[in-house]
Amino acid sequence: MYDLNGKSILVTGGASGIGFGCVREILRVGARAATILDIDEKGGKTAVEILTREFGPNRLIFIKADVTKRDEFEDAFKKSLETWKSIDILINNAAICNDSQWDHEIILNTHSVVQGTLLGLQYMGKDKGGKGGVIVNVSSIACFGGEAVMPVYTGTKHFVTGFSRSLGTSYHYNRTGVRIVVVCPGCTDTPLISQLHQSDTTFLFPQLKQLYEKVAKSFIKQSVVKLAEGVVTCIRNGENGSVWVSENDEPAYEIEIPERKSLQK
Repeated sequence: MYDLNGKSILVTGGASGIGFGCVREILRVGARAATILDIDEKGGKTAVEILTREFGPNRLIFIKADVTKRDEFEDAFKKSLETWKSIDILINNAAICNDSQWDHEIILNTHSVVQGTLLGLQYMGKDKGGKGGVIVNVSSIACFGGEAVMPVYTGTKHFVTGFSRSLGTSYHYNRTGVRIVVVCPGCTDTPLISQLHQSDTTFLFPQLKQLYEKVAKSFIKQSVVKLAEGVVTCIRNGENGSVWVSENDEPAYEIEIPERKSLQK
């Protein structure tokens, strides 16, 4: 079991929603310090104020950065290292669910995950002078099938899972000492979900709004707190390349994805 006591974390999209919940839970279970990385400066500073009141001073910093821009993302890694001397856990969480802006959605949901993972390997990897650590890439249960309502978003989450599993192999771990795990949240009560209900312009085609309202009636929302607890479970217990689901306020569980027949022994 991976011990979170004394660890430092960096979380993208950490100003609200899932990212904020993960920062709070990981600090609660023993992490010593956290970097909140977000493009929302007001929200990020507020998040630091809230968590500082809860956990005490000198344990949090906020860095404003656009994770689609490599220079800003890398500067955030450097600033975090200067402050905490190490990054032990990276959570690539920043994403949007807005198929009407599919070009930006693809860049944010996929490009930034690749960029964050590669930066994590560069600054955390034992082959680069780091101590190793854990990278958590946030996908979605949408990655296990096709979703008529949000086809572009679903495609980006398929990518996150496939990319993470490919780097989460023994070949890469033996070189870097960095374990990569995937967390696939179910419907979680965050601003992202609220925006889908409130907007008519987030869908690839206008008629998909009506379909969403129909299927959304069957959704069982889970709390951010339970999801964050699931993320902690994945960090502690997840094997390299493993894929975990957190939904319905139940404990996180690992999904076994079978190899294709030509690779099976």
